[in-house]
Order: sequence, then structure tokens, then C-alpha cells
Amino acid sequence: MSLNKDRIINIISNNNKDSKKTRKLLVKKLDNNGFIVPKNYNDNGELNICIGGDGAFLRAVHKYNFPKIPFVGINTGHLGFFQEILPENLDEFINNYKNKKYFVEEIFLIEANVCTKDHCIKLTGVNEFAIKGIDSKVVHLEIFINDNHLEKFSGDGIIISTPVGSTAYNFSSGGSIVYPSLKTLQITPLSPISSKAYRSLPNSTIVPGDMTIKIKPEYLYQNSILIVNDGVQHTYENIVEIYFTISKMTIFRLVFNKDMYWSNLKSKFL
Repeated sequence: MSLNKDRIINIISNNNKDSKKTRKLLVKKLDNNGFIVPKNYNDNGELNICIGGDGAFLRAVHKYNFPKIPFVGINTGHLGFFQEILPENLDEFINNYKNKKYFVEEIFLIEANVCTKDHCIKLTGVNEFAIKGIDSKVVHLEIFINDNHLEKFSGDGIIISTPVGSTAYNFSSGGSIVYPSLKTLQITPLSPISSKAYRSLPNSTIVPGDMTIKIKPEYLYQNSILIVNDGVQHTYENIVEIYFTISKMTIFRLVFNKDMYWSNLKSKFL
């Protein structure tokens, strides 16, 4: 057994049967290799291991407030882009980690400032924000990039996604896949209405990362806007404007196979 005194590794798991079984086995293997696995989340940890699917990863990142401790994922759910390691490869993972056979990938986050008539609320996301109508109502949104008018959108809503989020809800809605190292945001329409009365753009728009996307709902729709942040719904009264930028915060994850991103894409989509 190698000695890794005071080397703390957090394990964050969902509650499904396979995840709990994998967690128990992983704790034992890490202990045998001299690592410490605390019962509760420890801010002094050197690594966060998330067991589950991509949803478990996103919940963990939000729950622990976008920590600087790198993440790595063990996949016990469906195919996950964040969850690289399979449960049957735990020994290989631990050996590679001990021997530093990995590289650290920086993940750009998206920040939203939701401004009402009274105040502004800041939200941060990993994958995307979706702006929709409450109760599936049609929404009418003015969209600006750096205060330059892009379009007056009418339809079910729009998605503002990060590069890592481009393969999730964005891609399912017809958006483009963006390589995760590119610092961009993407605007993707949801069921845009294009007619003599409404001329919504039918395709996604890629926006440079140093620009700001501004959304202004029409006055009649200020209280009919639903904001979905990585799958979590938020509603606010009297929304006047919403500003989207790439956040100054980032998170990190360990990657053991540089080709895993494209391998996952091929497995999922081809």
C-alpha cells in the first residue's frame, strides 16, 4: 500500500443501487491505497469523485457551489460526457490517478443576471439556461448581442448554452456541437415562429465569449418567463432584462483519455 497521508478524496454519489454499490467498493479501494474518504464533503479535498450520470454531476457542482477541487465521474447512469470512468475500471482509474496519468480540463461556465424592476439576481450554470414561457405559452423576446439588436424572437423559447452544454439540450434542439475548449456561447431557438407576422431566426447563433447576450421580454410577458438553469426551474416577477456572459468562475475535471469527448459523441449520435 502506498502512503498518501492527508490526501482527501470526496465521493459524491446518487442513491441508485449501482451507485451505492460502486461507492462502497471505491471507498475500500481508496482506503487500501492510503487515501482518506470523509463521511461529509471536505473543502480540503484534492479530488471530487461523482458517481452517477451527468445529472448527478450537475447537481454536485451546484450543491457545492462550483468548487475549485477537480471533478472526475464514474458512470452508473446512461452515457455521460462528464462521467468518463466505468465501474469495472476502478483499479485502472486509481492507478492512473496515483501516477498522474491524466490532464486537467477547464470548463467554462455561464452567468445570468436576471434583472427585475426591483433588483438583479445572479445565477451560474454549467450546461445551459433555457428561457421559456410558463405553462408552455409562446414567448416574445428581443435579443441583443453587445446592445446590437439580433432579432425579435417568438416561439417556445431559447437556449443559451456553453461549449460543454452544446451536446445536451442544445444539440437535441438542433443546435451545433462546440468543442469544449472554445470560449463561446450559443443561442438556439425552440420552435421559432416564422411567418408574415413573426420573423424568428430558425438556426442557432454562436457568440464570442467576450460578448454579452441581452434578452428583453415584451412588457406583457414580464411575468410569464420561466428560467431553467441546468434543469432547475426559476421564476421571478417583473423581469425586465436578462444578461448572459461567460462567468469569471470555472470548474475543472480530470480527463484520462483525450479522445473520450469524440468517442462519447460517436457512441451517442452515430
